[in-house]
Amino acid sequence: MQLFSSCCGKGSAGDKEAKTEPPRKIFSLKELHAATNSFNYDNKLGEGRFSSVYWGQLSDGSQIAVKRLKSWTNREDINFTLEVEILSRIRHKNLLSVRGYCNEGQERLLVYDYMPSLSLVSHLHGQHSAECILDCTKRIKIAITSAQAIAYLHHHATPRVVHGDVRASNVLLDSEFEARVTDFGYGKLMPEDEAKSNNNNGYLSPERVASEAGDVYSFGILLLELVSGKRAKLGLTEWVLPLVYERKFGEIVDQRVKEEDVGERLKKVVLVGLLCAQREAEMRPTMSQVVEMLMNESKEKMSELECNPLFKKPCSSGDENHREDQEGADVITEEKDDHHQQQE
Repeated sequence: MQLFSSCCGKGSAGDKEAKTEPPRKIFSLKELHAATNSFNYDNKLGEGRFSSVYWGQLSDGSQIAVKRLKSWTNREDINFTLEVEILSRIRHKNLLSVRGYCNEGQERLLVYDYMPSLSLVSHLHGQHSAECILDCTKRIKIAITSAQAIAYLHHHATPRVVHGDVRASNVLLDSEFEARVTDFGYGKLMPEDEAKSNNNNGYLSPERVASEAGDVYSFGILLLELVSGKRAKLGLTEWVLPLVYERKFGEIVDQRVKEEDVGERLKKVVLVGLLCAQREAEMRPTMSQVVEMLMNESKEKMSELECNPLFKKPCSSGDENHREDQEGADVITEEKDDHHQQQE
């Protein structure tokens, strides 16, 4: 799985966003045991296939999130400490880079700053979902800032990085509800066979390969999830497209959002999401183009976007195509949200 590129993209926009921060700290296992109350269940923030995440507090009073890996690759060419050191040097205001790590005995732990607003998944499907804190303005902000983070990884980071696991649980939120994208590039540290099986989900691109185009596909699904409030399951695009053909954007938007003209305000996010989530990798935009489309406010560009052939109902669509669309729609329509489920 190639997550780094030997070619280092540079650009003034990306360089302006970069931050210079102190070197990462090597934590002792004793220190992290003390911070998390020995990884107490009450401190657990979430759990996934590869790791559990715990809240902790250091002796200086600062709050941290500790990711405790359950398994990792045994490839001889992958060095845990070296990989973490490389990735920790990548800084951007919308990336949550690792603050430190522990590589002691059989333990592999990654330490991050704690984000009190938690992750996007907690607001869409988890403990904050009933409150519906995410209005149109916040959702647009999250779409733009998360796109900027991934665009930085693809086009300006040194080395360039494929995220490899773009999903709602890896989009954390700061106090201003700007995205802080995390877990970028760490797919290299996971067992290869387990990493592939973990990707059997709605975010995974049809080509099933970690690449920039794969990240774009996953981000497209993330945008549709952000707007609709539906879980990222297979069939999400098939549910959205027929509604776009009929220009029924209001029916796509999360019904918990009680604002006027929500469909019109979030229309651009839906259209960009569908462009990103096209089955053909070569048809997808780059992340830099995604940022430009999301940020451009001109009516001319919006009209150009709406006129894309992807958003016009095929004239030759017959009963078979209609059945396929309906099957995809059924996957979403029959979905019952389980707010007790937590994604990592």
